[in-house]
Amino acid sequence: MNGNSLVQLGRYRILGELGRGAMGVVYRAEDPALERQLAIKTIFVPADDTDRKEYEARFTQEARAAGKLGHPGIVTIYDVGREGGMVYMAMELLEGVDLGTQAAERRFSVTEAVGIVERVADALAFAHDRGVVHRDIKPPNIMLVGGGRVKIMDFGIARMRSSDLKTQTGMMMGTPRYMSPEQVAGRAVDQRSDIFSLGTVLYELLTGTKLFSGNDATEIMYNVSQLRPVPPSRINRQVPSMLDLVVAKALEKDAGERYQDAHQFSADLRACLNELGIQRNTPDTTQRMERRLGTAGADSDSTEKLQAIDGDATAPAIDPGVRTRSGKPQNIIVDSNTRLAVSHIFDSSAALQRLTDPDKKDHARLIASPRPSNFLVRMWRDLEIRILVGCILCATLVGIIVAAY
Repeated sequence: MNGNSLVQLGRYRILGELGRGAMGVVYRAEDPALERQLAIKTIFVPADDTDRKEYEARFTQEARAAGKLGHPGIVTIYDVGREGGMVYMAMELLEGVDLGTQAAERRFSVTEAVGIVERVADALAFAHDRGVVHRDIKPPNIMLVGGGRVKIMDFGIARMRSSDLKTQTGMMMGTPRYMSPEQVAGRAVDQRSDIFSLGTVLYELLTGTKLFSGNDATEIMYNVSQLRPVPPSRINRQVPSMLDLVVAKALEKDAGERYQDAHQFSADLRACLNELGIQRNTPDTTQRMERRLGTAGADSDSTEKLQAIDGDATAPAIDPGVRTRSGKPQNIIVDSNTRLAVSHIFDSSAALQRLTDPDKKDHARLIASPRPSNFLVRMWRDLEIRILVGCILCATLVGIIVAAY
């Protein structure tokens, strides 16, 4: 059975070919029982292939992982089956264009780029809450469909953290340019790896440049691990400084300094949209999993991390992953819609302490009226002015002495 002569797969009637990838072929098909068109993703593994079981197990795992994710931003899986040496998965047929193709044809505005990535982050948060890590977030796996909606496709290398199917240690899975540093190093990954990959996508949409480019895979992986990108606003002047901070946090090399979950990332992107004049206070998934399910038995750390973030809830001031000198996590609440981390470039914990709990001297300085400043006061306070005045006096004195003799 080959792709050119395939006319039937299980109960599905093949109508045509939609595309080919490294793992197999995607077909347009029709389900006669429900009279609807759908897409069928297939992989063909020869019977004598020593890796057959591994490929089939990974493919089945994709179906199980994605099939549990009922979210408007994630492609819907209908069915999975086997036909001879071919395993297949029937899924929602999407009418649209993938983000990679669209980005190659035109530049996105700042608001368009942030809106797309915010919706993807919201869908990823939904998947992460259910233990699914995508592991291959990149523009070709993000479909733009009608009504400004997005769909995450191809959970082909997704992994259920609770699954019995383990990825072999050191096995690198994903697309190098969009991998996280821990992923290119072959270390264990979690939801923060998807956040780094999505941060790379956001950077490229904002700037129109390829962030981690290189002549070969080795150079690309080195850049992913070592390259510190310039702020997007230096390339695109339309990018606000607040968005520079969000991008920098998503692209932290150390996963512990990165956004700790996609809910945080999505919330700060919504705050940026608000700053840009686009009101989007309520995400597609307005509540995190633990609160929605009312799991009172969850531990305090998990409950704290997975509190609701919605339009009428205040973002918690304490957030894991951002540490102060005392060892306690802390975030600055800029407004009711965003939480930006305490600076790691300089130690701001002392300044924050003085602002939140000023002593008597600080309080006196804060309430004191400004005093008028004259030239003598400015000269006394400014070393450069004192030096300049001293030089003038010395030159004058030397001139008088020379004139006298």
